Amino acid sequence: MKISVLLISLSVLAFVSCTPTMKPIENDKQVDRNKKNVDVVEHAIGKVLFSNSCAKCHDLPNPKDHNDEEWVGLVKSMAEKAKLTTDEEKLIYQYVISEN
Repeated sequence: MKISVLLISLSVLAFVSCTPTMKPIENDKQVDRNKKNVDVVEHAIGKVLFSNSCAKCHDLPNPKDHNDEEWVGLVKSMAEKAKLTTDEEKLIYQYVISEN
């Protein structure tokens, strides 16, 4: 009986020690997207807003098609047409510049 408990314990220990571990992100609130620190949650919200708001009227532009300065004017002009809040406009802008 003691031997079987010992064997089970060793088997569990061997299994656990061989299971790969996930390396945690150093700062789970930030992610380095193209060397730009972006909040993970804000990035996700910006992506959803970009997809849902912009695709109502036209095909989604590729964020790489414009630089950061060009996106300022584009997002500003489209935000007014899409009736976005200032915060939504900011989140979309942060998303597209993190992707270009």
